Amino acid sequence: MGGAALSGALCLGLLWRLWAGAGGSCSERCCQGRDAACVSSGWREDGGYGRCYCDGGCRSTRDCCHDHGQACPARPCIVGEWSHWSGCAEQCKPNLRIRRRYVQQEPANAGEPCPALEEKAGCLEYLTYQGQDCGHEHVPAFITTSEYGKERKPRAASSPWPSDKETGYCVEFKTESLSHYCALEHRPYARWMQYLREGHTVCVACQPPAMSTDTHRCSGDGHNTDGGKILHWEAVGNSRCQGTWKKIRQLEQCSCPLVHSFIFT
Repeated sequence: MGGAALSGALCLGLLWRLWAGAGGSCSERCCQGRDAACVSSGWREDGGYGRCYCDGGCRSTRDCCHDHGQACPARPCIVGEWSHWSGCAEQCKPNLRIRRRYVQQEPANAGEPCPALEEKAGCLEYLTYQGQDCGHEHVPAFITTSEYGKERKPRAASSPWPSDKETGYCVEFKTESLSHYCALEHRPYARWMQYLREGHTVCVACQPPAMSTDTHRCSGDGHNTDGGKILHWEAVGNSRCQGTWKKIRQLEQCSCPLVHSFIFT
């Protein structure tokens, strides 16, 4: 039985090679994207015989010629590393910063498509292009994800903040209300807004350069207010995502979960 089975397998393999050679080859026939003209006739990868294709769409329609995988191997998109974040588009007012990455290899033959090549995020700069301090008159509190704090550029050498005195603090708030626009955010740079919820305790860090050089405080932090005062906040990057909160306490360091950790901008 073992010899008969082996003989049968060899015969089937020989028949397949003969059928495959009968036509339907994608050799030197590979086409990008969907192309109905990129057609041949012969054995398909699914074992059927007849019309078969060598274009980039045959994988999804499952009608590739038998040798499509070898003659037209899928090639995924390859991108480089993200660039550094740009500065804010405008100084002294809430705006957007940008970072980009570039394609190093274009996808081919239904390979993995390229991911997003550009990301934007909210920001607020407190120095003019001439190095003058500005922007601290903003009300309400402008906030963004705490990840922004890791990307902030060091202040210019002309900054009034000596590096050995750049300290900060954390303020805990209880969110009272927020607009429905926060939950609707799906843009990559603004997804953090989806985690804002009524009734949750959030941590907001105050650090230079958002900290005023005169008061050593961040705008809208609720300083000198009791826990009953309603304070307003707005998400940088989407002015329609805004709401109110009440101050709970001020701490030296924030300890909230990452999704409930923000930073004054």
